[in-house]
Amino acid sequence: MATLTLARPERRNALDYTMTTQLVAALEQAAHDAETRLLVLAGAGAAFCAGGDLEWMKRVAEDTSQANEDDALLLARAMHTLDSLPKPTIARVHGAAYGGGVGLVACCDIALAADTASFCLSEVRIGLTPSVIGPYVQRAIGARQARRYFLTAETIPAAHARALGLVHEIAPIEEIDARVARITEALLLGAPGAQAEAKASTALFGDVAIDDALMRATAKRIAARRASPEGQEGLAAFLEKRPPSWRRDRNVDDVS
Repeated sequence: MATLTLARPERRNALDYTMTTQLVAALEQAAHDAETRLLVLAGAGAAFCAGGDLEWMKRVAEDTSQANEDDALLLARAMHTLDSLPKPTIARVHGAAYGGGVGLVACCDIALAADTASFCLSEVRIGLTPSVIGPYVQRAIGARQARRYFLTAETIPAAHARALGLVHEIAPIEEIDARVARITEALLLGAPGAQAEAKASTALFGDVAIDDALMRATAKRIAARRASPEGQEGLAAFLEKRPPSWRRDRNVDDVS
């Protein structure tokens, strides 16, 4: 497990060029590190992430149009890299998650939040729009809810964020790390290759007709997985009543 902590607490972990570049680099490293089974994204200090650094955005907006667009594209790359990371990801949210911070939460596979956390798609109140993060947030909460919160920039309490589907669980702040640990143990029971493929499959399943083409595509996927070394190991381990190879170094029980 790797924990990636946003660490600009004096700016409430607001994203500027340096921090976004470092975020992309850390995510790419995690993607290619065989020892990293999963990634927890957290924030230092009082907030998870206050979104984009407004002072930085004002400066880059006064630069050339190409520099301005390149900077926005860097943030888009960060979101896409997190969203498509071939490892399970957990957002550990406390304090405020605003703007781009909401995008980071929506890009993670699992989101756990303190019951005192708050969320806000605040862009329109400063003359901006949630464009780069929009696809991920809308996928998480649905188009109807996205229309409301993109337009109103209302603050969303943690309990309502859970009801919207933005976060999976909320808990008192003192229990959050225990919740993260419980989810981590559950994730480590799974086969890493199977998890990467299962995660990628969600894109295949989204908003498409369940027709002959999809049935054939899914049948090919499961057939290939059955025949894969990992699939063969998992089936053999189950039948032989022993832990599979990816669990032999862990003292964990199945999570029901």
